[in-house]
Amino acid sequence: MKRSFFIFTILALGFIWAAHAADVLKPNARPNVLFLFSDDQRADTIAALGNPVIQTPNLDRLTRSGLSFTRAYMQGGMNGATCVPSRAMLLSGRSMFRIDEKLRRDDTWPAAFGRAGYTTFMSGKWHNGEESLPRCFQQARSVFAGGMTDPLKAKLSDLVDGRLTKPTLSARHACEVFADEAIRFIRQPQNAPFLCYVAFDAPHDPHIVPENFPIRYDPARIPLPANFLPQHPWDNGEMTVRDELLLPWPRTPETVRAYLAGYYRYVSYLDAQVGRVLDALYNSPLATNTIIVFSADSGVACGSHGLIGKQNLYEYDSVRVPLIIAGPGIPKNQTTEAMCYLFDVFPTLGRLCGVPAPQTSEGFPFNATLENRATPARRHLMFAYQRQWMVHTNVQRAVRDERWKLIRYPQVDKTQLFDLKNDPQETTNLADNPAQKGKVKELMTLLARQQKQFGDTAPLWVDRPKPAAWTAPANHKGQ
Repeated sequence: MKRSFFIFTILALGFIWAAHAADVLKPNARPNVLFLFSDDQRADTIAALGNPVIQTPNLDRLTRSGLSFTRAYMQGGMNGATCVPSRAMLLSGRSMFRIDEKLRRDDTWPAAFGRAGYTTFMSGKWHNGEESLPRCFQQARSVFAGGMTDPLKAKLSDLVDGRLTKPTLSARHACEVFADEAIRFIRQPQNAPFLCYVAFDAPHDPHIVPENFPIRYDPARIPLPANFLPQHPWDNGEMTVRDELLLPWPRTPETVRAYLAGYYRYVSYLDAQVGRVLDALYNSPLATNTIIVFSADSGVACGSHGLIGKQNLYEYDSVRVPLIIAGPGIPKNQTTEAMCYLFDVFPTLGRLCGVPAPQTSEGFPFNATLENRATPARRHLMFAYQRQWMVHTNVQRAVRDERWKLIRYPQVDKTQLFDLKNDPQETTNLADNPAQKGKVKELMTLLARQQKQFGDTAPLWVDRPKPAAWTAPANHKGQ
């Protein structure tokens, strides 16, 4: 009798375990992922994270729902179009010097999600070659296959039978269309967990917003960046790239404030589209089981350090990006100073969703930080900017630890050292301070070590450096 009862109990427990395992393996038991990605958005353009001027009620709502990373970064760029390598790094999980920018060589994280049973969908900007899109995503609608455009005249395509259709002119602002497509996807019946990737092309210039959008900014009321300069103090190797020609030299407070007014308005318009997508999700049964990520491919200078574009290695001017993660099990209304790269995000999502990593992914999962915001992720970060098609490819290199940052310009033999704890805007260069000689040496050694780790062979010194002084082109009036 006892033996029969024991056998029955074991069988019953076995059935219970099997039922539980089956439930765990049900597709919809795994979390969905909604990944909202912006273009050229500074990390300091979210009101809830400290910007006193900008209006971003929907991103503010998202920060209250999740964990905001105040030290998330893209690693750098090969040329002026830094969004191409940034997006390639994000989607492949590979670092800057090992990526295939066209995403044709290596496996990608969206493809891995697809193999793991996820429905994968994207809408928005695709700047990594049309050929790779169907290798990454199963479905795609209203795709802008390019770098920049007038968003009121964007040419958009759909993915049909493994190829993008002939582009057609959008009837509305591209960001509104991208949001529409995400809403449409969220509202359709879901038979499997999904990865929905929405790549907005805002707030990349041109800063064009529908005329009837109600939020406007008075340039006179916008404070200048704390690190505003009329001109960068020396030749950084990329002084006349397209972005730097958007405003004349010297940069003036009036022109920079006007530029920021248009830029902030575009951020607010993007925020409104993000809000529409979030509303669609929150009003659906999917809300309780969806991880939401918001981030951007890079920052942009907008007058900081005398620069306009992102072809540099300063914090807010280029490499630092916003990153907010919200969803089941993730802390709410908190921030973390844990350092990470963009190419660490998908490896982290993979662990949350039970998706095996592509073999070539190098990203460092920061799931421990999601559990405890005080847990560090990466201890050091290395950044690079280079011109891929020219002889001199080591234009700028940088490294940072928890407090200090060093930027090296080999072609003009210049070095910058910033104490980011006391000087987060990078206004005081301590490299020539005799008291910091040891810190410069320490960080140069760390930079060389990080270069070796990431496969960067460029020297940090050159035999015949160029003069550092730079003169702006005469009579340039901006675009």
